[in-house]
Amino acid sequence: MNGPVVVGVDGSPSSMEAVEVAAREAGLRRVGLRLVHAFNWPAAHVLPGGPWEPSGAGLRELIDDALAKAEQRAHRRAPGIEVTREVVVGEPVTVLEIESCTASLVVVGSRGLNRFGALLLGSTAGHLTAHAACPVLVVRGRPNPAGPVLLAVDGSPSAHGAVEFAFAQASMHGRDLIALHAWSAQSERAYDGPSDPPFMTYDESRMRDEEQRVLTEALGGPGEKFPDVTVHRRLVRGRIRHSLIEASAEAALVVVGARGRGGFAGLLLGSVSQAVLHHAQCPVAVVRTGGV
Repeated sequence: MNGPVVVGVDGSPSSMEAVEVAAREAGLRRVGLRLVHAFNWPAAHVLPGGPWEPSGAGLRELIDDALAKAEQRAHRRAPGIEVTREVVVGEPVTVLEIESCTASLVVVGSRGLNRFGALLLGSTAGHLTAHAACPVLVVRGRPNPAGPVLLAVDGSPSAHGAVEFAFAQASMHGRDLIALHAWSAQSERAYDGPSDPPFMTYDESRMRDEEQRVLTEALGGPGEKFPDVTVHRRLVRGRIRHSLIEASAEAALVVVGARGRGGFAGLLLGSVSQAVLHHAQCPVAVVRTGGV
């Protein structure tokens, strides 16, 4: 999609950091940047009229000032990009979900201001990662400026979009790609070959070979499409949450996949998705696929 990069702006330091990230993404994609302030008027309980009414002049100035500062930071980060502003009355989570339908990427901060169109991880960012129509980048942590893109691979068909996105990001930013696939003896695959006994015992070396195959197959197509990307395959045995969070310390970005109406696929089953979004030590991109 060649739509703009959309970023939620609420005037908080977190959202201003997201503006700079979004500006760079827009510049690399050669698309416009759209600054969106979602004004949740019924929840504000500040003034009796709307922000454009005379009684709301002070609040209107705050909003205009936040957007003006955001635009200045965007131009400093990526000179020459086209920047548009939009103030929309509505719940931030709903506004940005609608914006995602025509965007190539939505960027949000991990923390915001409750009183000013809050963009909070627990509500806006968390909801968007499950329901947005385009990839969502949550700006958090301290990315390694020279670090790789870290891709979480689970081998499911629905994760293909995340793999493609991770390769594209690595190519655009000139970074290496670490493809991490974690497996555990607690959740082995069932191998129903003729040699498997009824009570299902497992051969560890056989399991590892199978997981290596899953990792290799997941990277095949995108690897050919982006030959400029250096890929490091990392097969680890252990808890997926711990593996991703630990590896994020050396990364510039973590990319994970999701599918359907908010149900995370294989790798991202409930607590895993929340753990990555809340505890990763660098920004997290969630790419939702299919199942609407």
